[in-house]
Parts: sequence; C-alpha cells; structure tokens
Amino acid sequence: MKKLKLSLFVKVLIAIALGSLLGLVAPEVLVRIFKTFNVLFAQILKFIVPLLVLGLVTPAIYGLGKGAGKMLLWVVGVAYVSTVCAGLFAYGSASAFFPYILEVGDLQTDAASAKTFEPYIDLKIKPLCDMLTALCLSFMIGICCIYIKGDSLKNWFNEFGEVVKMTIEKAIIPLMPLYIFTMMCEMSASGKMAVVMGTGAKVIATGVVLSILYLVIQYVVAGTIARKNPFKCLWNMFPAYLTGFSICSSSAVIPVTTECTRKNGVSEEVANFVVPLCSNVHMCGSVIKLATTAVAVALMMGQPISFGLFFNFMLILAVATVASPGVMSGVLMASVGFLESMLGFTPEMTALLMAIYLALDGYGPACNVTGDGAIALGVDRFFRK
Repeated sequence: MKKLKLSLFVKVLIAIALGSLLGLVAPEVLVRIFKTFNVLFAQILKFIVPLLVLGLVTPAIYGLGKGAGKMLLWVVGVAYVSTVCAGLFAYGSASAFFPYILEVGDLQTDAASAKTFEPYIDLKIKPLCDMLTALCLSFMIGICCIYIKGDSLKNWFNEFGEVVKMTIEKAIIPLMPLYIFTMMCEMSASGKMAVVMGTGAKVIATGVVLSILYLVIQYVVAGTIARKNPFKCLWNMFPAYLTGFSICSSSAVIPVTTECTRKNGVSEEVANFVVPLCSNVHMCGSVIKLATTAVAVALMMGQPISFGLFFNFMLILAVATVASPGVMSGVLMASVGFLESMLGFTPEMTALLMAIYLALDGYGPACNVTGDGAIALGVDRFFRK
C-alpha cells in the first residue's frame, strides 16, 4: 500500500490541535522535554538560514545576469518595488486595524502570570555569519561571477545550494510541525492557548482580505497602463490563483500562470520571460502574510513595530526572498534571521509567527502568481515589439 502523504498544511493543523490538547494534561517532565527540542530546533534554524541565503541567492544573482538586458532590469525592479509595497501596505493596514480586534500586550500579560518551563539542555549553536553578512557576500560573489565567468565557483555554489535545499526539505520542513507541536504544547500548559487560537483566526482572515485588495490595486494599475479592463484580467488569472492556493508554490504554478497571462492578451514571448522570472523575485503575497502576522504577534507581546524599523526590514527582506522559491515556505525561512536581528523578535515570538503563518499557507503563493500576471501586463505594454 502506498504511504498516506499529508500536506504541510494538514500536518501543521494536526500539530496545533494535538499540542493544544496534550498541553492541558501533560506532566511538567514531558513539557520540559518538548521545550528542550523546541530550543534546540530554534538554534539549528538560526544556523541554517544564513546558509540558505548564501546557497540560493548567489546562484540566482549570477543566473539573472546571463540574460541581462533592459527588460530584465525593468521586471526585477518592478517586482522588487511591488514586494516592498505589499509589505508596507500590509503593515499599515494591520497596524491600523489590529488594535480594534486584538488586545495590546495580551500575550505579555499572560506571560507574567503563566507558568514557565525550562529546557533540560540549552545548547548554543552560533551561525557562521549573520543575515546581512550572508546577503552582502551573496551579492558580491554573484555579481563578480557574471564578469569573471568563474565556472568552478558557480558549480560550487550550485552544489552548495542543492545541499542547503536538501537540508531544508528533508530535515527542517519535516520537523517544522513537531516544532510547532512542542511550542503549542508549552503554550497550552502555561495557559496562553485561548488567546493564541483566537488571534490566529483573525490574523489569517485579515491576511487573506489584504492580499485580495492588493491584487485589485495591482490590476487597476496594470490595466490602466495596458489599457485593458483590470477586473476582466484579474478574473482570467483565477485558475492560477486556485492552483497556487492548492499547491502552495509559486514555481510549480508557472505553466498555469503563463497560460492565464496569455489569455489577458500578453504576447507569448513576454509571458514566457516574465512569469518564470517573477516566480523567483516577486513575493507580494508571501510578504503580506508575513507582515500581517508579524504585526499581530508584536502587538500581542506589547512590542509594536515602528514604521522606520519595518521599512528597513522590508527593504532587506525583499532582496532575501530571491532565495525563497527553491524551498517550501522559503519566505518564512529567509525571514527568520531578520525577524530577530532587525525587529527584535524572541524565539517564542518567531515560533508563534511560524504557527500562524503555516496554518494557511496557500493564499501567499496564490497572490504571488496572480500578481505576476499584473507585471506581465505592464511589461507587454512597453516591450511587446
């Protein structure tokens, strides 16, 4: 009999449910064992994320350079601006809306009176470098490889990227539900679960609405530039949206997105160029989901994020997301180091963000691929000939 394979979404839901229930009855010894795994996994995650940037961003940069041209620079620039604007749109909307539906400092207040659990072992695994160092090094090597034609160096980074991808896909992602399970179990045992579960549903619903609103804005702008009906164009992209929602991957939906883009009147040459490129550099939906969840978690912990701080965070994250398409939940993986180093998130806050982020993973990639069609409309207007 074939093994029953559950999607990451289903596994995360099971982990949240089991952890919440077990935490109500689990003895302290068991909760502390779970806490030990939780702390160790968080350290491994911090170690692997800079390697993820080095191994995947570097090949992506010199890969783009092979076809460098005016259209390439235009598409990458627009995708970057769109990704940053998506994060700022989500930040502004969530910051204005969440204080009305969430209690500021809710988790912080609970933490003061809640029971705490200490791990049996607390190992410190230092990363080889911080995230900004990894990002700068990736740009330096990637750009230089374009000009020096360093084939051996390119091959090394290609293979190193495959090693990192295998580690993420075979070890980190499979253990992610267990990580969330242990975190939920501890929260339930400490009496924080009611607040967290109620918040998760509100945050996810808000993220879905904001992603759809951003798509409407994108297509109104693109439709105006291309002189086409934006709502008809958006409707033509609906199959790509549904496919992205179900598969939870921007790259895997490229054939469907390309076909939907052609239905909007985009030339075949432009569609074949823009859609695969944007699947690697345009992550508007994923950053909306991340920004919405980050604002909610920070607000509930009594640590609101200032606009200046979040703006700097988005400028860097929009570059780091170049590494994300090759890995499941790659935007989340790429953001972990920046959440803690730039926004001041604690490991507990990061784990909570992961639980909410992964609870409904599909709407981020769905927004990503649908937004790619909007960029293709604008590019076709200027580069069709």
